[in-house]
Amino acid sequence: MARPLPRILSTPTARGAASILFGMVLLGFTDNFVRVIAAESGLWQFHALRSALAVPLMVVAALLLGMRLWPRRWKAVAVRGGVQAASMLIYFGALAFMPIAQVAAGLFTAPIFVLLFAAVFFGHRIGPRRLAAAGIGFLGILVMLRPDPASLDLATFVPVAAGALYGLSNLLTREWCAEEPVAALLLSFFLILGLAGVVGSLAVAGLPAAEGAPSAADFLVRPWGPLSGPALLVIVLQAVGSLLAVGCIAWGYQSGETSYLTVFEYFFLATASFWAWAIWGETLDALGYLGIALIVGSGLMIALSAAPGTSAARL
Repeated sequence: MARPLPRILSTPTARGAASILFGMVLLGFTDNFVRVIAAESGLWQFHALRSALAVPLMVVAALLLGMRLWPRRWKAVAVRGGVQAASMLIYFGALAFMPIAQVAAGLFTAPIFVLLFAAVFFGHRIGPRRLAAAGIGFLGILVMLRPDPASLDLATFVPVAAGALYGLSNLLTREWCAEEPVAALLLSFFLILGLAGVVGSLAVAGLPAAEGAPSAADFLVRPWGPLSGPALLVIVLQAVGSLLAVGCIAWGYQSGETSYLTVFEYFFLATASFWAWAIWGETLDALGYLGIALIVGSGLMIALSAAPGTSAARL
């Protein structure tokens, strides 16, 4: 007879956390290859092609596995998918002109916005321990982004906008879409992102192709064009990897309390930094590691405050 899992590992929230951690490992790997795509493709072409690959794969998988693709409340699912798609458009756009560690740090303002939105829109009570942990995490994000007051560049805070929208989408997953099929959540996300890619491609279709070495701005406004084999391979990798990763994350958020589970996404900072070093030789300085330590420490504070049997919403 198999030995039963320890109580903490057998809870729905613990299983959700493990699913989110696995998703973060996948995303940390695949997102490091966006620079390969940015050298040849535009942001809109990338998302249109990625969704064109991901949607059929998901439909086939759903048919084979008997998963339901039609949502119970399509309006709630569409709003949640649109918010998450907007977050990813900003995130991938920022990857073209910022190191992945800095972009990830901006994205991980999401837990702070989860706490804020949960209190403002859904009436959740957020206690002093979580507020203190959120403050420590925000300090870590400032250390990672290092905005210079003397020459403040608003582009530095672009990933924070992605973090706000991503946090809201995570909260909506739990509050509005907890009973929705994961496949329906995935389908809406990739369909909306693909539609945005098509609309964006049409909007920049008349722009002239940039000459010389590609720049960050080129990635945002580059019209549709031919791609090399490596770039197409990376788009396939992105489609398959992101489909699996986003599915793991969506299922994880359906399994437990959002403001508790969201701290496990901090693992993305470690995996993205590791893959950036392993693949591209990028390293962080002492302040970079300090920022990650503060962010991870804040996540641990929130996790430890949610003791078994305690209502996380009242911590």
